[in-house]
Amino acid sequence: MSKPKVVVVMPAYNAAKTLERTYNDIPPNVVDHVILVDDVSQDDTVEIAKRLGLKVVVHIQNKGYGGNQKTCYLEALKDGADIIVMLHPDYQYDSTLIPELIRPIIEGKADFMLGSRLLGNPRAGGMPLYKYIANRFLTLCENLVLGLKLSEGHTGFRAYSRKMLSTIPFVLNSDDFVFDCETIVQAVAFGFRIGEIPVPTRYFEEASSINFRRSVIYGLGVLWTLFRYVLDRIGLVKSDQFRKPLWEVISPYHAREMGIGPEANARTQV
Repeated sequence: MSKPKVVVVMPAYNAAKTLERTYNDIPPNVVDHVILVDDVSQDDTVEIAKRLGLKVVVHIQNKGYGGNQKTCYLEALKDGADIIVMLHPDYQYDSTLIPELIRPIIEGKADFMLGSRLLGNPRAGGMPLYKYIANRFLTLCENLVLGLKLSEGHTGFRAYSRKMLSTIPFVLNSDDFVFDCETIVQAVAFGFRIGEIPVPTRYFEEASSINFRRSVIYGLGVLWTLFRYVLDRIGLVKSDQFRKPLWEVISPYHAREMGIGPEANARTQV
């Protein structure tokens, strides 16, 4: 098998102070391409990204964290990525760990990899106590409903195989933070394998973090997503979000442009 094309996508919002540090830590011999999608930043994020030579997509209006990721993944699929790494440009996650994150996908042992902060000591890295407790509780709920054994389901450092991202209908997901939970549920719904590696925790002033009120809204969104998944599995309220592949919920034109569909996916190794 030839070397897979690895594309890093960065959903960015006001990341001017941390973008360059994050980018400089990305292993150059592993990553082929970096795409930054800017969600109407009010600082110099776009200018810095262009100076660094990144491919830059700028939203004309703010689409939210989930909406930003949708653009990221569609662009990566158009670029022919075999493995897509989602990395926050706020330096909260260690970019040097990308080779470890994608190795199980390359080896055919996983379709979806998560960089777990809870496999280490997140409190030592500055994670607030209420976030730690909420993370543990919500991950427990996800494990119980989905039949998983994850240590953390709420990390912003992730890697996807092309086969998974070109199958799950992520365009139907929320434009808000609960998008991350929905991709995990979809991975289970479509039979993809999930793995984890430990990553250090970095909490500092420039690192992005939602406040307590948004955290509560996010938590309720996670529980609602799990409830809808249960209703779908028992056939009470069926949802396209957990049943229809991506090529059935987007235009045929864009499906062809991205090279996705049942025949293309059957040939895809990663």
